[in-house]
Amino acid sequence: MPLLAKLILATGAMSLLCLLLLHFLSPEYDPSWRMISEYAMGKYKTLLTAFFVLSAVCTMMLPVLLWNETAGIWPKVGLVLIFLSGVGSLMGGLFDLKHPLHGTAFALGVPTIMVGALLVSYHLVKQPDWGQYSTGALLSAHAIWISLVLMGISMAVMMNGFKHAGVPMGPGATPPDTVPPGVVAVAGYFNRLLVICNITWIMIMAYFYLMLRVLYK
Repeated sequence: MPLLAKLILATGAMSLLCLLLLHFLSPEYDPSWRMISEYAMGKYKTLLTAFFVLSAVCTMMLPVLLWNETAGIWPKVGLVLIFLSGVGSLMGGLFDLKHPLHGTAFALGVPTIMVGALLVSYHLVKQPDWGQYSTGALLSAHAIWISLVLMGISMAVMMNGFKHAGVPMGPGATPPDTVPPGVVAVAGYFNRLLVICNITWIMIMAYFYLMLRVLYK
């Protein structure tokens, strides 16, 4: 199991590295308002797919790592939700922005980890050995839903701004090349923050497991 924890840390770090590289390789996609999934329309779709697949593997391995660390129905439900989040991330890599299943991938991948992280974290920090990591586990778990709310609010504000600026919205509409004056467009930052919070929580939990089961033994 320590090897599994190390694999989670490695794949999580590699997925974040892929995301970072996309910002340098595709600077035409302004990170302030363009979504991560839009990189699929650029020259480095393979790198975006690698990001999604690595984050999916990282996410789906965590429930396996923590299964024997939990007891009771709700913590197990939380682990299943986290696994489903990994499935959603995998779908995000297989079905790009133009695919009809891409929205399903988001719906499957994002809310599940938000709920799963809270269920698992609150359960584990009640255990004697995990209790010392309560601050890191809970703060990182809450950061997921907070970043999701911020992304939702910023998306609503941006879309409303585009609408009032006369920019076509809705299915099939082509994204504008620039942000019209007066439009508050920061949703892209919160989109990236959400992804970073998701992966960071997973890596933190794997690290805490390593600390407890290897370094403190």
